Amino acid sequence: MLKKRQKTQVEIPQASLADIAFLILIFYLATTTINIDKGIGLTLPVKGEAKEVAKQNVVSLLINAQGEVLLDDEVVAISAIKAIIRNKLLANDKLIVSVKADKETEYRTYLAVLDQLKQAEVARISIAEPD
Repeated sequence: MLKKRQKTQVEIPQASLADIAFLILIFYLATTTINIDKGIGLTLPVKGEAKEVAKQNVVSLLINAQGEVLLDDEVVAISAIKAIIRNKLLANDKLIVSVKADKETEYRTYLAVLDQLKQAEVARISIAEPD
């Protein structure tokens, strides 16, 4: 006489499933890098320690609503700012660049100007409030 085989029940062990999920989570947390935007680094003066600045130590850089850059009342291309400011820095190491933008100026234009100043290695930038 033939006996019927008993079917063995297939079962996934669930006790170690939580451990495996936890280990995968730890692996991804340990190997993932998170980019943190640092923004624009500014060093602000201490309150009450404002000093009078000589006019020859200040270069004014104005950005109008159309994206034109006026450097000491002359229109210059954004790409030329780096060379012009670097030459002025060689002549005067106490130079302060005063950047003032119109309220309607595009953000990317403003950042392009700040990038040019950073490439020119300007240490002192004054960000003026728009009118």
